[in-house]
Amino acid sequence: MKKQRLRITFSKTEAMRFTGHLDLILTWERTFRRAGLPLAYSEGFSPRPILNMAAPLPLGYTSTGEVGDFWLSEILPIEDILSALNRSLPPGLVIHQVDEIDDLYGFKLPSIIEASVYSLALKIDHPGLVEKVKILLKSDQVIRERKGKKYDLRPLILALTLESEAESAFNIIRVTLTTQPGATGRPDEVLSALEIPRHEASINRTSIILKDIGELP
Repeated sequence: MKKQRLRITFSKTEAMRFTGHLDLILTWERTFRRAGLPLAYSEGFSPRPILNMAAPLPLGYTSTGEVGDFWLSEILPIEDILSALNRSLPPGLVIHQVDEIDDLYGFKLPSIIEASVYSLALKIDHPGLVEKVKILLKSDQVIRERKGKKYDLRPLILALTLESEAESAFNIIRVTLTTQPGATGRPDEVLSALEIPRHEASINRTSIILKDIGELP
């Protein structure tokens, strides 16, 4: 039975860069068991721990802003939960924050995601990048193809800026993309639209933006 709902903000670092979404969920289940924390289970013939991640992270990406919800069958102090989890985390997971969500049965994370923010670190200089970004942002449409179907990438890009770690060249693209059912922007498609090969950038999701619950119907 659900007694407590936790929202954990965490990093998925280089050590787990090639761990898929389902394996990540299993990793969290094992982490809670090692920590001795009582995850709540679903009912039925095949009970499963009740948890959900905000949005799958593609293989090869890292993240410093992942979000997951976990339900416990007991109410425990947040400080004790955080301490127990930190002692049990595998390499590749780092917890930044644990919050208690008052509404046990409220909106699940995947249904309240607004957007995701990514940092695309370029491994080499790309002359003409400033002009390409301007053209992309001024375009009415940016037609791309995914799984054999054409779609417009432009309305999925909510923000795009260039940053520099050195004075010589821009080497970081910061992009905010919609992350909703049927309207999810992919940072690798942004790279492609800018004529940058995927292997020439490291992609990190820095945060997941959730909708304002008060504005939902």
